[in-house]
Amino acid sequence: MTMRVREFAVDLRTPLSTAAGDIERREGLLVAVDVAGETGVGEATPLPGWTESFADCRDALAGLAEDDATGDADPESPLEDGTLADAPAARHAVSLAVADARARAAGRPLAAALDTDPHTSLPVNATLGDDGPEATVEAAETAVASGYDCLKLKVGARDPTDDVARLRAVREAVGPDVSLRADANAAWDRWTADRFLDSVKESVLDLDYLEQPLPADELDGHAALRRLHDTPIALDESLSAVPVGRAIASNAADVLVCKPMALGGPDRVRDLAARARDAGVAVVVTTTIDAVVARLGALHVAASLPGDRAHGLATASLLDSDLAADPAPVRDGRMRLPDGPGLGIDVSAVFP
Repeated sequence: MTMRVREFAVDLRTPLSTAAGDIERREGLLVAVDVAGETGVGEATPLPGWTESFADCRDALAGLAEDDATGDADPESPLEDGTLADAPAARHAVSLAVADARARAAGRPLAAALDTDPHTSLPVNATLGDDGPEATVEAAETAVASGYDCLKLKVGARDPTDDVARLRAVREAVGPDVSLRADANAAWDRWTADRFLDSVKESVLDLDYLEQPLPADELDGHAALRRLHDTPIALDESLSAVPVGRAIASNAADVLVCKPMALGGPDRVRDLAARARDAGVAVVVTTTIDAVVARLGALHVAASLPGDRAHGLATASLLDSDLAADPAPVRDGRMRLPDGPGLGIDVSAVFP
């Protein structure tokens, strides 16, 4: 295996406000590996709270590159031997690069290499930051006018009654046919989450789901919310904080929000999705506000899974710039898979 690594940084157009703080800039590393006579590319864009730090990710990839320089590297070894057990973003980059190279060698899009009958296009949700009611409604109306029929709103940074008021204003603006999701980013305790969900029911908001209302390790609390309220509960941060088998077995979720970057690569997401499906739990694939390589990887993984839920992949518009032209732009609220082999991106565009 020949491995190359290069750093990059991209700014967001405007900070994305979440209950965990504003996201303004994304720093990452691109990885290229030569496998089966083809070069594949992967991306590591760490997000503290979900993955290792950027410094730890860089160190992990530098160690692999050093092994490669001495001729000791095997493309599959760091994915199987636990070398990257504490560095999911680094593992994601290597796993995606290897999968991309193998799909290119087979002459198939990555989604087709992962599943024999993948989707060719997918619905995606628009992500709206934790802004005031007027700004949130304006962003929602703009998204719906451009074709989105599913919106995810960040909540949790203010009183739950204010968040419900924001959601109610959006519901009144976009009508009943647009799906609404709310993401609290683990901001609440049980009492606050109960207040929010009671108000949601009283307001007849009909949320598609409430994502991660409680801290990541509070599986029992999430399970109780499922028993006591009608709104479906989704887990996101929990999947990075507790063993995924425990998260599924705890009956804490109707939906698992799977970030390939946080879980360690496309292979990890597909394994988790199969286990979730057996347990009757739905899966939604989302990015961690990544650059184009990781976004394409998440798109191919989502396309390889059954189901027709909207996925959280439409984050390119949040970036002020990117690493290369995006071959899978959002049109009418959907993303279509590129036709080319592997990820569908020119390697020389990201590794000139």
